[in-house]
Amino acid sequence: MGDYDENTAFLGQTGPYFWTTFFLLNTVFVSTGFNGLYIVFVGAAPKHHCLIPDVNLTEQWRNAIVPFMVVDGEEVRSQCSRYRLDVVRNLSAEGFIPGKDVNLTNLEQERCLDGWNYSKEIYQSNIVTEWDLVCDNQWKVPFASSTLFVGYLVGSLISGQLSDRFGRKKVVFISLGAQCVSVLLQSFSHSWRMFCVMFLFVGASQISIYISAFVLGTELLSKTMRVLFTTLGAFLFYCIGYMTLPWIAYAIRDWRTLLAVLSTTAVVYIPLWWFIPESPRWLITQGRVEEAEAIIRDAARKNKVEAPPVIFKETGVSKKFTMLDVLKSKNIRCITLMCLILWMAINIGYFGLSLNTSNLSGNPFMNCFLSAITEVPAYIVSTWLLKKCPRRVLLSSFLVIGGGVLLLIQFIPRTLQYVAVALEMTGKFGFTMAFSIVYIYTAEIYPTVLRNIGMGLCSSAARIGSITAPYVIYLGTYNKVLPYVVMGSLTIASSVVNVFLPESLNKALPETVDFLFLFKFLVNSTIFSRNVAKKNSFV
Repeated sequence: MGDYDENTAFLGQTGPYFWTTFFLLNTVFVSTGFNGLYIVFVGAAPKHHCLIPDVNLTEQWRNAIVPFMVVDGEEVRSQCSRYRLDVVRNLSAEGFIPGKDVNLTNLEQERCLDGWNYSKEIYQSNIVTEWDLVCDNQWKVPFASSTLFVGYLVGSLISGQLSDRFGRKKVVFISLGAQCVSVLLQSFSHSWRMFCVMFLFVGASQISIYISAFVLGTELLSKTMRVLFTTLGAFLFYCIGYMTLPWIAYAIRDWRTLLAVLSTTAVVYIPLWWFIPESPRWLITQGRVEEAEAIIRDAARKNKVEAPPVIFKETGVSKKFTMLDVLKSKNIRCITLMCLILWMAINIGYFGLSLNTSNLSGNPFMNCFLSAITEVPAYIVSTWLLKKCPRRVLLSSFLVIGGGVLLLIQFIPRTLQYVAVALEMTGKFGFTMAFSIVYIYTAEIYPTVLRNIGMGLCSSAARIGSITAPYVIYLGTYNKVLPYVVMGSLTIASSVVNVFLPESLNKALPETVDFLFLFKFLVNSTIFSRNVAKKNSFV
């Protein structure tokens, strides 16, 4: 198995087979771009104030019953309280004029006992307006969002094992179907609880699609195409889905209809089953050499090259690996621990920086589109750099940039807002670069027999990081500087941890655990031999 790239070298580095596989697999990532992120619109709270029932009130009292309050220097109507309805009704019946005969500041207030009036200027309906997730219940919206991340965590833990046992291709398409059904059922949610439960399944299926398709493309494509796929391909097509979402949401303002339409997009992926092959690398680890050869011979036909009579030697069925196998050997255990720290730090830093960024004013649909498009330059630059630059140097550099911004931004005075925004964008660029680099780096480090399990574990750490970030920000209630010190220090520390990982630039993908041991032994032996030679020459 260690000679897979050498055995298939006759296919070349590019060609119709590789380009077709590249584009077909990348289309799968489009669905992950707009499924899950729709909570931005589905969970948005429109302008609202207390509902005033149809009782006998003069027009003056009907306009004055909702008190005004100052928020960020602007006078707005209260969203969660009103003057007591029975008192106002009596004052109105007696002919008193608010503000003239009655000092409103002395009137007793009460909660919105009859519900709320919601502005339909932007959204016709969403979960906030349908289930009144405002005021005392406003915590239910971020909780619903967190169920998506919990789903990511669950999916990350199980998708790797399922993919390594049943195949990458099967898990990709089963997850696509599960995502379609989950989003569709979510559109029929009769309660907030049902919405949260279905959102968990959406998250689990979505991350399963991403990880399995990512690993499948890594194992199917050549060295040259692999870098393009794992950087510009996967992330850019994800951005295409992200950028498409606000336009769909702009056209469909009702949340149930929006989710139903998004769920039906999975139908376009059904024909891809007959065009996307299974991973030959995985088939060989299962002892299914004939099936692997059939895929490679079909690839040779499409690339118009001649395949040798025998491509792979017969091998026995490989050992079945589980999540415990990444902990058994010291080498894999150390690599896994360092990768977990890296993924967690990147997510804590990224979401921490995002939480610190002020909400953009203006049209929410355009803001979402701009937020997505700002990530494109980072993916393009990372693709160009990854072709020639060592992974360790790149990842450490951008971690230092992201962590440095977190440590510096706290010292920027409010009078220099442009400097603060520039630093925030620089930090976002750094963390986006780190995201794209760490994915391919991790996939290249793990052997084929453990690659999906390793990616799943790392993705789980990423989910823990994203869930942890809001609580790290909460430390600011005790000390304003503390969140930035914690996140910045963690990110800088992770850049140091990254130095101890093996370099994978221009190296063959490890196929077995023994191959990874041999790779490390050869690297260490080479370094030792060079040091001895230098010492002898000096003597």
